[in-house]
Amino acid sequence: MDYIKLLFALLLFLVGCAGISPKPLSIDQRLAAIPRKDAPLEHKLIIRWNEQAVPYLEAGSDADLAFGLGLVHAHLRGGQLALLKRISQGRISEMAGPFTTKVDHALRILDLGRAAPQIEAALPDETRRWLERFVEGMNYYQANTPNTPPEFSLLGISFEPWTVRDVITLSRLVGADVTWFAYFSLLSERRKGQTDEASWRRLIATTQAGAPNFRAAENDSQLLHDLLRASGRSGSNSLALAPGRSQSGGALLANDPHLGVQLPNFWILAGVKSPSYHAVGMMIPGVPIFGIGRNPGVSWGGTNMRAAASDIINISDLDPAGFSKRSELIRRRLWPDAKREVRFSSWGPIISDAELLRGGDGETLALRWEGHDPSDEISAFLGAARAKNASEFIAAFKSYAVSSQNILFADSSGVIGQIMAARVPLRSTSGRASFIRTLDEAKQDWSTHLATPQLPMQLNPQKGFLASANNRPAQTNLFPSSLFSDDERVKRLEELVLSRPLWRVEDLVQIQTDVVSRKAPALRDDLLSFMPDEATKRHPTFVTQLKSWDGSYAASSRGALLFELLLSEVAHKVYADKKGRVSNAASQWSYLTAYLKTDLSALEPHLCKEILQDALDKAAKRADRFKNWGEMHRLPTQHLLARLPILGGRFTLADHPASGSRETVMKTYHGLERGLHQTSYGSQARHLSDLSDPDLNYFTLFGGQDGYLGSQNFADQVPLWENQQYVRLPLREDVVKAEFKRVLVLPN
Repeated sequence: MDYIKLLFALLLFLVGCAGISPKPLSIDQRLAAIPRKDAPLEHKLIIRWNEQAVPYLEAGSDADLAFGLGLVHAHLRGGQLALLKRISQGRISEMAGPFTTKVDHALRILDLGRAAPQIEAALPDETRRWLERFVEGMNYYQANTPNTPPEFSLLGISFEPWTVRDVITLSRLVGADVTWFAYFSLLSERRKGQTDEASWRRLIATTQAGAPNFRAAENDSQLLHDLLRASGRSGSNSLALAPGRSQSGGALLANDPHLGVQLPNFWILAGVKSPSYHAVGMMIPGVPIFGIGRNPGVSWGGTNMRAAASDIINISDLDPAGFSKRSELIRRRLWPDAKREVRFSSWGPIISDAELLRGGDGETLALRWEGHDPSDEISAFLGAARAKNASEFIAAFKSYAVSSQNILFADSSGVIGQIMAARVPLRSTSGRASFIRTLDEAKQDWSTHLATPQLPMQLNPQKGFLASANNRPAQTNLFPSSLFSDDERVKRLEELVLSRPLWRVEDLVQIQTDVVSRKAPALRDDLLSFMPDEATKRHPTFVTQLKSWDGSYAASSRGALLFELLLSEVAHKVYADKKGRVSNAASQWSYLTAYLKTDLSALEPHLCKEILQDALDKAAKRADRFKNWGEMHRLPTQHLLARLPILGGRFTLADHPASGSRETVMKTYHGLERGLHQTSYGSQARHLSDLSDPDLNYFTLFGGQDGYLGSQNFADQVPLWENQQYVRLPLREDVVKAEFKRVLVLPN
């Protein structure tokens, strides 16, 4: 099969050479590709652009604004949109050939757009019109632009019309439940007979397992995992400071979402003004809402709540005759098409029919997910963008369901708050002996649902700030979950906020780029306490440097390198199976910090001594290959096509030493590492706003605005990212005109 893959990649190379080395294009050359003639508009549409290719749209009607946003999204992210659309619909094989058939089958079974017809039918008139005009803008651009994205020739695709239903389905991909990352990885272990239920129960006891940190064992499973993780809003930090903690006297808001680190970035920066909307912020390509943003009255952001909005249910006792089924045609590039069956039960799709999602032998497993039922997240975020104050902002989320989010906000009057935007089952208990639920448990858990208005919220806490980092949002048992993040990031956020009495908005970058871990030095001390004297004497420099480490995961840190190498060796010796593989549960940071010391203590003294001595010997040998953490821990600047065999290297622009770690505030995820590795998930966008001034809004992306390969704005924000700099997105008209100097007017 590997030989066939190489031949297939060579064929793609021959038919798609134009997509590999596109010519460089200036911002003016790129803007010239935007069609303007005969644009179907009610009024004049003005699009201003700054040097980073951020658009600011001024429209005479909301409908014209939506049209303009569709045009802008298609212009800046045409290639990315084509990929996301096909991923959300399980059509990857149309681009990749037969090698992703299993992934497409799994995606067809997950059926992300299952509720899209019902959602579309129930849309409020203003939201329906907004989406229709957004789609018209995308389709107008595609039909009239002289250029197509360079990667189209490599992928063998072309522009195809968009529909409102396509946008809703794409929004469901974005709303994928982060619990899936854990569940699907554990299913991979289960079908191989490797599931460690004892470790699973220990992990649940911590209630702090970082869901996106789970890995998949097989290549195809890893691809499915990566696609969902890269697109889903699975991580983040968010911070709201009350006026009493601000030098300006206005509330402050800071957000840095954690997603797949790849180019094009998952976000588009934009500003808008129309009769109903006046906002700047970050938009998801193909979904016309501001997920993170600022208007004159309110600024908002958030983190994934990781609430239990999904369950895998064992329905083996149900009669299969009661399942609906359909045949799916999977079109495969340069290969015969494939037919696969998809079944659906009253409890959700039968995921065990997918080869990548099977459990144990003979098990019939269904996925119950809130996202398979109708809801309206787009109207919620449109309402948030129109909100003039905290009360209007809170009310906007009554129709919201997936994915569950901790939404933090601040308004111009000084109110700060946090709401739980979610729809979750009212569970009777958080006790979970297994990650697979029985039918009796499911019937009890899924009989009643709670939505945002019924969930706890916080306003104006006495301490003067709110922090969220995917941790448990409130002391409530309404939606127990075993997949909240470790509390290290949120405690570090609190520590940093309290380190000074008052903050300026521009100083909050120091928090967003912090790479200090408090738990790592404590675990280091635990490991060294077991270290035999003879091992310490054999590697005195290693031990001395490790002891002096302050917990900083700066790229220049030698101590971080030594700690991670030693930790990996010890963890493998304590937890690895006969094949040398550490289970998903036991490899989690929360598991290691909670149990590794205890498990070492439980060993016979001579065995513990042997483990630590051998681990230190191996770690010291590996450490000789690297000077510091950044030499081993790398952050590539690369297009999402960099994973292609043979051709992937052509889509990597640079490879940087990376600061940060798995649970530092500036997150750059990694596992138990023993050598050179790349981070592909973590901090990838930043936002700061000061509510005292409508112009004090700052954003930056890892990468750039323009997803067009060869554009000067494809990766021009990477230096800003590395140097902790931002792009200002003001709201006042005169400031916008001064800073957004390139102007396009439609129709021409």
